[in-house]
Amino acid sequence: MPEFLDGVELKKGFGVTPLEEVRKLTGLEFLQGIVAGDFPAPTMGGTLGFRLYEVGDGFANFTGVPGEKHFNPAGVVHGGYAATLLDSALGCACHTLSPRGHSNTTIELKVNLVRPIMPQVGRLYAKAKVIHPGRQISTAEGQLVDEAGKLYAHGTTTCLTFKLPE
Repeated sequence: MPEFLDGVELKKGFGVTPLEEVRKLTGLEFLQGIVAGDFPAPTMGGTLGFRLYEVGDGFANFTGVPGEKHFNPAGVVHGGYAATLLDSALGCACHTLSPRGHSNTTIELKVNLVRPIMPQVGRLYAKAKVIHPGRQISTAEGQLVDEAGKLYAHGTTTCLTFKLPE
C-alpha cells in the first residue's frame, strides 16, 4: 500500500537511506533524490507532517499543514513545530553544498517566533538559503510564511560539514 505525506505519494515511503548510497552523492544530489522520490522521505517529516518540496544550489524549501497533533495546551501550534520546520529547511539549504561523501549537522539554531500559529493558518512554507558557504562551517537564514506570505517565524543556523564514516 503506498504511503502519502501532505497528499504526495512517497514512492519509497519513510525511512533512512543507507550510508553506502548517501556517500556516493553530493548533498544536492541526495536531496534532489528525496524530492524526486528516489529515496525515502525522512521519518521526521512523517512525524510532523511536512516535506521537502524544492531544493537547489544553496536553498531548500519545505511545506506542511499544522494540525491538532501540533497544538500546545492552549490550542495554538507549538513553537517547536515552527522551529523544527525551519531547522529542516536551514540544514538542508546548507546540505545542498556538501561535497560527495559528506553530510552536515546543525551546531546552532536561532528562531524568532513573531506571531502565533493559530489552528486555521493552513499551509506553511519554510524557505531557507545559505548566506555563507564555508568549507566546514556554513550559515543560512530562513522564513516561515503562510500562503499569503505572512511571516510567522524566521531564523538562522550554523552547520558543520563533516566526512561521513566509512
